[in-house]
Amino acid sequence: MNIHFISIGGSAMHNLALTLHEKGDKITGSDDEIFEPSKSRLAVKGLLPSAFGWFPNKITKNLDAIVLGMHAKADNPELLKAQELGLKIYSYPEFLYEQSKNKTRVVIGGSHGKTTITSMILHVMDYQDIKVDYMVGAQLEGFNRMVHLTDENEFMVIEGDEYLSSPIDRRPKFHLYKANIALLSGIAWDHMNVFPTFENYVDQFKIFIDTMVPGGILVYNEEDEIVNKIVKGATNSIKKEVYKTPDYTIENGQVFIESSEGKIPLQVFGKHNLQNLAGAKLICQSMGVSEEEFFEAISTFSGASKRLEKLAEGKNSIIFKDFAHSPSKVKATTNAVKEQFSNKKVLACLELHTYSSLNADFLGLYQNTLDAADEAVVFYSPHAVEIKKLKPISKEQIAEAFKREDLIIYTDPKEFKDFLFNQKLDNTALLFMSSGDYGGLDLEEVKKMVE
Repeated sequence: MNIHFISIGGSAMHNLALTLHEKGDKITGSDDEIFEPSKSRLAVKGLLPSAFGWFPNKITKNLDAIVLGMHAKADNPELLKAQELGLKIYSYPEFLYEQSKNKTRVVIGGSHGKTTITSMILHVMDYQDIKVDYMVGAQLEGFNRMVHLTDENEFMVIEGDEYLSSPIDRRPKFHLYKANIALLSGIAWDHMNVFPTFENYVDQFKIFIDTMVPGGILVYNEEDEIVNKIVKGATNSIKKEVYKTPDYTIENGQVFIESSEGKIPLQVFGKHNLQNLAGAKLICQSMGVSEEEFFEAISTFSGASKRLEKLAEGKNSIIFKDFAHSPSKVKATTNAVKEQFSNKKVLACLELHTYSSLNADFLGLYQNTLDAADEAVVFYSPHAVEIKKLKPISKEQIAEAFKREDLIIYTDPKEFKDFLFNQKLDNTALLFMSSGDYGGLDLEEVKKMVE
């Protein structure tokens, strides 16, 4: 097929382009900006556009399909030309469904834990040499790409994002996959720039369940009140299986999970991760992996990229970075680090960076989320608020929202860096939580703090 990508430089988009190129499709693409590592990876395969920008002359009747990325706008010149010519235009999730409609689609959904659970499943499949197609939202250790497509594999494992599909398709991505096997990890209001009320957000997960193939299997977290409620209210003909946090112990800093095989040592820690593991186990069993095979494989899983990722470790101090930004994930991550390193001082640094977290109406949901930390810092950039065209928020509003009297708040990147590099990390677990970069913080310099 001749396929053109509008916004080829995106994290997911360039991975899909590379995968299709490897399959033998002829790929072209455009973008107005492309950053690393996408830029180099596209260049190696000869797929990097010769110039940045949008070029309607690239859009011809010879194209079999257009894949439209979220970075493009509805008035994109190439998109308008494609519509004018009547070409087939796919959103990213539509195209993934088209490529997997004859496979068993395994879709992992939920407000948090999606990447970790998907990563766990793929790790187990790879360890047991079971070949599957997949799409995951992070670059995984041991995997070349975030997307893998074949003609022959039976299963397609998909991280089911609830965000919008494309500039011209306002449906959440995970509505388009029509799962045969699905998982719901939990529901906590997010993306309020798209879903303005909590009720509207919850409705998307109800619709997701309704889109499942009749006779399918839904695995869900019974410890999440909202998930429990909507799954029990679902009326379509699917099998429902529950999971919860398994029994575990921490001995000399090592986590052991209880199983029918006895105590299994793990490389990951925290209640949230162990909860994710329990869900991943049921999914893997639905895909033909025995419990014994699952535990053998999962004991070698060291974590998903950017999810409680260990940056550096010294004699008595350690530094972690986590993608956490939603209130529920911030609380779970902070609690996990404190539980694992109860004998250390936990210094938690949270950057408010997303549309939701920088919205004054959303801030109250962060109440008590950093309470487990011995010292807590919140950083946000007023410039980021301006860029996102949100109402300004004040330090006073931040302090009121978190309900922590000793909370330290910074709005200036330099002041935050000065504070950070003046810390003596003696017997300390330093935790960074953000989907941003703290105004340009050099993590290589941070790593040296424990050397």
